[in-house]
Order: sequence, then structure tokens, then C-alpha cells
Amino acid sequence: MQIGISNLHRKGDEDEGIPHKLMTDIPKTYSPHEIEKKWYKFWLEKDYFHAADKSDKPSFSIVIPPPNITGSLHVGHALDNTLQDVLIRWKRMQGYNTLWMPGTDHAGIVTEIIMQRRLADEGTSREALGREKFIERMWEWKDESRGTIIDQLQSIGCSCDWARERFTMDEGLSKAVRTTFVRLYNGGLIFRGEYMVNWCPECQTAVSDLEVDPIEIDGNFYHIKYPIKDSDEFVEIATTRPETMLGDTAVAVHPEDARYQHLIGKTAILPILERELRIIADEYVDREFGTGALKVTPAHDPNDYEIGHRHQLDQINILNPDGTLNENAGTKYQGMDRFACRAALVEDLRHQEYLIKIVPHRHAVGHHDRCDQILEPYISPQWYLNVKPLAERAIEAAQKGEIIFIPERETKRFYQWMENILPWAISRQRWWGHRIPIWYCDDCNEVIAAIDPPDGCPSCDSQNLRQEEDVLDTWFSSGLWPFSTMDWPEETELLKTFYPTSVLVTGWDILFFWVARMTMLGLECMDEVPFRYVYLHGLVADEHGQKMSKSRGNTIDPVLTIDKYGADAFRFALVFCTLPNPYMPLPESQIEAGKRFANKIWNASRFLLMNLEDFDPSAKTEFSHSKMLCDRWIRSRFNATVKHIGTYLEEFRFSDVAHALYEFLWHEFCDWYIEMIKQRLYYTDDLNAKRTAQAVASEILEGTMRLLHPIMPFITEEIWQRLPHEGESVMVAPWPEPKPEWEDLASESAMRTIMDVIDNIRSVRGEMNVPPSSEIEVLVQAPNTEIRELLNAHLEEYLPAFTRFSQISIAEVQEKPAASASAVIGDLVIYIPLAGVIDIEKEKDRLQRRLDKVLKDFVGTQKTLDNPRFVERAPETVVEQKRARFAELTVEKEKLVANLEMLG
Repeated sequence: MQIGISNLHRKGDEDEGIPHKLMTDIPKTYSPHEIEKKWYKFWLEKDYFHAADKSDKPSFSIVIPPPNITGSLHVGHALDNTLQDVLIRWKRMQGYNTLWMPGTDHAGIVTEIIMQRRLADEGTSREALGREKFIERMWEWKDESRGTIIDQLQSIGCSCDWARERFTMDEGLSKAVRTTFVRLYNGGLIFRGEYMVNWCPECQTAVSDLEVDPIEIDGNFYHIKYPIKDSDEFVEIATTRPETMLGDTAVAVHPEDARYQHLIGKTAILPILERELRIIADEYVDREFGTGALKVTPAHDPNDYEIGHRHQLDQINILNPDGTLNENAGTKYQGMDRFACRAALVEDLRHQEYLIKIVPHRHAVGHHDRCDQILEPYISPQWYLNVKPLAERAIEAAQKGEIIFIPERETKRFYQWMENILPWAISRQRWWGHRIPIWYCDDCNEVIAAIDPPDGCPSCDSQNLRQEEDVLDTWFSSGLWPFSTMDWPEETELLKTFYPTSVLVTGWDILFFWVARMTMLGLECMDEVPFRYVYLHGLVADEHGQKMSKSRGNTIDPVLTIDKYGADAFRFALVFCTLPNPYMPLPESQIEAGKRFANKIWNASRFLLMNLEDFDPSAKTEFSHSKMLCDRWIRSRFNATVKHIGTYLEEFRFSDVAHALYEFLWHEFCDWYIEMIKQRLYYTDDLNAKRTAQAVASEILEGTMRLLHPIMPFITEEIWQRLPHEGESVMVAPWPEPKPEWEDLASESAMRTIMDVIDNIRSVRGEMNVPPSSEIEVLVQAPNTEIRELLNAHLEEYLPAFTRFSQISIAEVQEKPAASASAVIGDLVIYIPLAGVIDIEKEKDRLQRRLDKVLKDFVGTQKTLDNPRFVERAPETVVEQKRARFAELTVEKEKLVANLEMLG
């Protein structure tokens, strides 16, 4: 299926309007902060961001991935929202009724953790405040954090519909949550059960499998004797969590393991507690792992939990919710922290001669991704959502092409997870969040699911009701975001106009956390997918490809970055680096390059504006197609750029958009076209030629500002307002569309030849160290008649803008002068006599010294790369750097040798 999000009618370039008067008084220095504040205020005052509930225009909508109310944004948010803003601004300019729905997420556990730390600093706690007062403090924090987040989003330039801002615990969204829960409960998909969960002793709540972060740690295998009852034998057990042995209820061996077959059915004695344990046979046991004998702790290991069910074993819970040991662990260990218990128990095992040995073992241990604490398998009553039927429908929708994932590889990941999905534990033992809409009747034990608090028990009319204490997993409310933000379950015009949304932009890491759940719940509640396209970008990394994190110290603070470089430079760097890879490096040097690009745009625009003071854009200029080759060329190149950028945006190729704009604006327009027309702007007596240059330069710059606006909105608005234009703002100006009459492939081919010749002449000057002030003679051998005529007609016209020369000779055949440098372009040969221009002997000496140094580096680098130990053991990035350096040295070596040969 072809990717594309512009298959609806769009507004063209035919909008009526009055040409704007030129503003040529542009400051010498680009000051981004003044410009950014001015224009954002202007856009807000004009209400450009607001979407109409109903409109004759085609609709385009995006819901923002709501940032958590945890204080401030990180670089991932900056990337996410810049890409969304690019799409929204592009579609707005195309004439769509665009909705970018903003909002924030209450973020459950992670926000509670922040508040608990704040309360600790105040000398109090969550428990001391009580639930009601604690939630009041959370709402205060929400208001404070929300303001910071919105300010930061606006500083990036986000053109969200701020009048529609939502919060996941607003009353409207809360009603949507309750409605969904009750619908799923009544449909038999939500149930309560006592199963093994991932338990966080720090947060004292269950967490889903997706919130488990497996981290490699240095641990140990503890080898322990389990005596056999009424025997001198023992079974050797190896475990990484010796404290859990206090909850053991069996020992398991493989039924075909000859070492232990004689023990099956006998009884082992649990060291320390002396509990009797059945020795059972189960095929789950891996004979090759550890000792081949497995301690079975059904209450504290998911695999043991399953073994326990198969063999009807007791489940002995030894942990309190806070991770301390309870009364089942024995009097000595009761009340101890789990890790303190481990140390004490190992010492007791050693003292009583049950400990055989301790073997270091590095292994992955599940940590809570919110607080970084080690999780415990724990049996707990929780609320679950059976998502299997919902997942099947979501898979079917993806298979039918109703929802398209970009990059395409993410579709496979989506299917893999959905096909193996397990019930979702949706309850959390916290206070901040959507309280589960279940009430219990204390008189008749009726369980009531209701959207609004019930007046009484429907079974016995009792008023003695109490609501469920648990709250819902944050991702449950986030899963309703695409339609709950549009006032569902009410049937609003907003919902009819903008649901399903057009595209979702987010990181690949929350495909399962959020995207899959939105897809399932959208289909369940709305009977339609929540979005047509899902663009899953990579995670921001440093210049070495390492994921950014505070612990590594390699993060980029968006606020500080914008203060230092400006929002446009930051945005351009983010888009430029957005490649379809899991991790996308964003070195600070790229942001610096974004700033240089902004300065280049500013300086080029300032130059043109200063040379447009006598230009009347309303006056008609006769456009000469026979004389103005560079004008026809730049128009054709602009036309091609318009086509390319339209395709790239349709296909979510963000980096290609930035590269195309950079290449056209910096190189073709600034480095070539502006240089070529300076003569006509400054010195020409041909007024028509000057007016043509002014007209073409201003129309190309104006069109380029429109093309660039979605990525760099502030500087483009500032420059566009000073150019001839129609309308109030570049933000609502029509998106440039290709013009067939501007396409001129012949002029592009001709200019490419001329530019190649000029480039090679300049390269020879540089390589041969010709002083900038020296004039050179240029001899061109052009056997092709058409090329020879082209160069005779135009080379002398354009070359003065780029280099000093005394004369040009273009002929079918040229005799190579002595002591001359040459360059070859296909069958074209360029000769530049150097005698009398440079000191030949001195230059040969300089080149030889440089060649000697290059050869030394070349040999050393080659020796390093020929060493297999270096290639195998060095980091991949270091090896690649060496290879790149070797390639550079190879090219430089060949050039130096060639230049020395040219000098005799």
C-alpha cells in the first residue's frame, strides 16, 4: 500500500489577496528570541491554531502524546512535538481544517513519587496527609507543572489548539474512563482475580509486564544443601534469591533425570525452618541448568507458581507489601528488609553448614521502570482486562490496512505482541489516578459497576456502600485519549469531524504501552481505529549512538538548548537527524549547524532585501528566456524541490525534507544563484535584467520560506513578512505546489555543466595554493560542439562571481601549457597555467611535505586496520572512524600525487 496522507482536496496557490509592501529594513544580526516571542504572540492573537468543529475544508487531526505532569519536558518530547508541528503546519498551509489536540497526563505512579519526595522534604508523608489531602496536593502540583510544560511546548513553536487543552483526569475524560470500564465489565472482559503480579515494594503496587525493565546486575548463585528426610543424602539447590527459600513448598526434578529418580516422592527438609518439602517430578526443570534440582516457591516465582498449580502445592507468601519479611518467614527474619534477610540467612546457612558455595553470576533482574527498584513476583488480588478479543480485532484492522505503521518493520512487532497478549492487570494500589468505578455492598456483598456513584445497592437497597480503593493503570485512561479528548461518550461535532485522527507520532518504545492499547480501545469504544497512520520515530541518542539518559550525563535540555541556539535551529537539527532507526544521534554540533543555517538564511535574505529597495513587485517584468539561464535554472530547481519535499512529507521522510531544503537554500540558492545575480543587482545598465533578477530572487525566497515554514516557523515568518506576499501570515499562506511551466530540464543540464566547470576551476586554485587576489588564465578543451557553444555563451558571464581570471579560451582542442594544473570532467579538460602565478618550486616543496605526512598517517592507519585484534576488539564506532579516516587519506594521497605530477 502506498504511504500518503494528502489524498484529499487541498488549497492551491490561487488565493486572492493584496501584495504586501516590502519591508527592506532588516537588522544586521539575527536575534531568535525577540523574533520567536513576537511571532508566537501574533499567531495566538490571530487564533490561527484553532480548529473549527465543522468546516467545508477537509480535516486533518493529531492528538499530542500527552506529556506527564512531572515538571518539564525532555529532548524526546522536543522531537515528538517538532515532528507533529511540521505535519500540522504543512496541512494547515494546504488548506486543511487542522486540529492538534494538546494535553497532559496525570502519570499515576511517577507523579506520586515526585510528590512523596516533596512531602519528605517537608517532614511529612502521603500516609500522614491521608488520601483526600494528598490528592489536593497532587492537583496543586498538576497546575504548577502544567504551566511549565505548556510554556515549554510554546517555546518550541508548537501550534496546538490551546483552547481545547485536555488533562487525563478532567471530568469529561474521567467520565469516558468510567464509561469504558463499566462497558468492559458488563461485557465480561474485566474481572478480579488473585494471580501472580510484578510487585514494586517501593511503590507498593502491581505493575504490568511492560513496566518491567530487565537490568543486568552482578549477583550470585547460592548452592544450598536440602537434606533428605530419614537419610544421609541431600539435594543441592542453586538459587539467586536465597531468602525466597523460606516460602518453599517442594523440590522439583526432571522425571527422566537419572540422578534424582530414586528421590521422587520422598521428602526433603527445608534448612533453617525445617519444613517438610515434597520431591516432585516436573518436565519444566532443565537438567542442564544449575544442579538440575529446583526449589519451588509458588508464591514468589512465576514458573514455580505454574508448577504449584500443576501439583496442588501450598502458596506461602513470605513478604509484606513493603518488601519486608512477614510472619511466615520465621521469627528471626520477620520485619527484616528482603536484602537484609538475604545476608542474614546466608550467614545462618553458612554457620549451620547448609551453604555449599557461592558462585558469582551476572544476570538480568526486573526493575520497576518508574522508581528503579527491584520487583518481586507476588500473589495479589487485582483487576484484569481480558484483551485477547480486543487484540484479535486490532490485528484484523492492521491486516486490512485500516492502520499503517511506519517504518513498516513495526507492523511485525505489533503482530508479535498482539498475538501473544496476556490479560492486562489494570489496577494499581495508589491514590492518584482514576479510582475504579466499583462499589461493594457491605450488607449483601453485591459488586456494583457504575459510571456515577450509585444511590444504593440494587439488590438490597442498602446505603452501606464503599468504593474500590485501587486506581486504574495510567495507560488505561491514556488508551482512550484520541476520542476522550473529543468529548466522548457524547456524540459531538468535534468527534464527527476529527475521529479517526489522521496520524499518531510517537517513539517506537511505547508501541505496546500506548499505541496498541489505543488501537484496541478505539475499536472497542468507537468501532474504528483511532488513527490511520502511526509514525514511530527513533529515540534520541548522543553522537556515539548511546541512548540519552541522566545517569550517562549525555542528555540535552530543550530549554537550555533553545536559549543558546534558538527554537528554529533546534527544530531543524531534530528534523535533520530523524532517520528511521531505533536510535538517532543528535550531536550538539548538529544543533550548531542548525544555527549556522538560520544565520545563512538571515544574511542572504538581508542582502536581497537591501537590493529590493527600488523594486516594485506590482510592476510587470518581461521575463527573458533567451538571456537569463540562471533564472530559468533556479525556478526549475525550486520546482523540483517543491515536488521532492511534497513526496517526502507524504512518506514521513522527515530527514529527507530537511536535507532537500538545506541543499536547495544553502547551496543552490545562496551559494550559486545569489552570487550569479550580484552583477545584475549592483552594476548592470540593463534595467530589465536587474528587475528580472529582483523578481525571480524575491519569488524564490518567498516560496522557499513557505516550504521551510513547517520546520523553522519563526525565522520564515519574519523574512516572509518583509517580502512581496499575499495574506497575513506565512502560516496560513498556500503551500507551494509544482508549476509545470517552471520545469526546465535543459536549463538544469546547462547550469550543471557550467557549475561543474566553475567548481573545478576553484578546486584547482585551492589545491595549488593560488592567492585569492591572483588572476588566472583558463583554457577549456570542449570537443562537444553543444557544450562548447554553451560555455562560450555563459562561462564568462558567471565565472567572475566566483574567481578572478585574466582570460578564458574555449576550443575543441587545447594544447596543455607547461607547469599547468588540470581538471577533467567527462570529455572536458580544464588547464590553468601556473607559471608566474605561484612559485612552482615552493609549491612543489609544500605539496611534498604534505604528501610525506599523509603517507605516514596512511601507513599507520592501514597497519591498525590490518590488525585483526583491533578490528575484533575495538568498539564498532572506533573501527568505523578509522576506516573513514583511511578513506580520507587515500583520496588526499591521490590528489597530492596528481598535483605534484602536474607541476613536473
